[in-house]
Amino acid sequence: MQLFTKSKNELKDLGASITTKEIQQQPELWSEAWESYQKQEEKIQSFLEKIKEEATGKIRVVFTGAGTSAYVGDTVVPYLNQVGDTNAFLFESIATTDIVASPRDYLHEGDWTILVSFARSGNSPESIATVDVANTVVKNIRHITITCAAEGSLAKAASQDEENLLLLMPERSNDQGFAMTGSFTCMTLTSLLVFDQSAAAEKEQFVATAMKIGKEVVEQEENLSTVLATDFHRIVYLGSGSLAGLTREAQLKVLELTAGKISTMFDSSMGFRHGPKSFVDEKTLVFVFVNNDAYTRQYDLDILKEIQNDQIASQTVAIAQSMEEEGFEGEVFDFGNQHSLLPEGYLALPFVMAAQTVSLLSSIKVGNTPDTPSASGTVNRVVKGVTIHSYK
Repeated sequence: MQLFTKSKNELKDLGASITTKEIQQQPELWSEAWESYQKQEEKIQSFLEKIKEEATGKIRVVFTGAGTSAYVGDTVVPYLNQVGDTNAFLFESIATTDIVASPRDYLHEGDWTILVSFARSGNSPESIATVDVANTVVKNIRHITITCAAEGSLAKAASQDEENLLLLMPERSNDQGFAMTGSFTCMTLTSLLVFDQSAAAEKEQFVATAMKIGKEVVEQEENLSTVLATDFHRIVYLGSGSLAGLTREAQLKVLELTAGKISTMFDSSMGFRHGPKSFVDEKTLVFVFVNNDAYTRQYDLDILKEIQNDQIASQTVAIAQSMEEEGFEGEVFDFGNQHSLLPEGYLALPFVMAAQTVSLLSSIKVGNTPDTPSASGTVNRVVKGVTIHSYK
């Protein structure tokens, strides 16, 4: 089954009209996010330079969020450790759910800290509480709020605080579907643009290439649909570097949109052998995000070939920008070599679109409705039922 070519009414009948549209429109949103960054670049750099001038020692840049928003940090940190200003900044990814539950384990009074809060709605209790706790614990705290909802609690609070830089995402990135899609990729892209020290022209090329590949994901939906036509009940995502961080978001989309009817696992390409490989059976699809870094790529290819040669999985699939290596006889979802190769941080944008499409099609396959996948209502678009305990 293919969804991107169906009419709005057909998608509505399947309960998939919102999510399908929100996956498909992402390359357009990346263009909007790039334009927004360009307009605010001077303000952003001024904000960061002022902190550098005031701070003593390295500044912790803590990327935080819950669920998908937490995985933004997991995805960007490895790449920023290559291209960010590591003389001034120490990049870390720590979930709001960890910080709120155990602040002293993650926050330190004397550390100069920039808390970068990611949020779709900005109304999750943990997101709001993390800002409050950080302000309580850390003496020298500054904030960057990257959110998709101007009317959300985080955005409103940031707009009234001169030491909190508010970066609003494109309006359509405030996903109306259950699962975060455009919100994830726009927040990921913006955080890359803010801290990546590459020249502006180079960043612009990265965005343009990611947009082209993202559009090709939509055009090649049939290839993913063919892979998913087989009988499977488990999905594994593997990758290295930033793409290892991305595997968390990729597998979560499957869990969310199928309401857990398909079991999932994620790991790094090298880490998978150390026990988690036991998860694979004859009804498991294994997807490996193939890194474009020549050295790192070798390890992604090694695990692809190993699982394929073991003949333990239903299918082993490489998701790659370009895949010309010999020795792998499994399925390949790639985009040829007509584009300049993207570094891993930006490669995550079209790659997660492929994973979102896998999740969308899998949801339909198991008889679910992607726009409202949780029939029981026990899992919500914005988390409910969280008790935030007073912290002093």
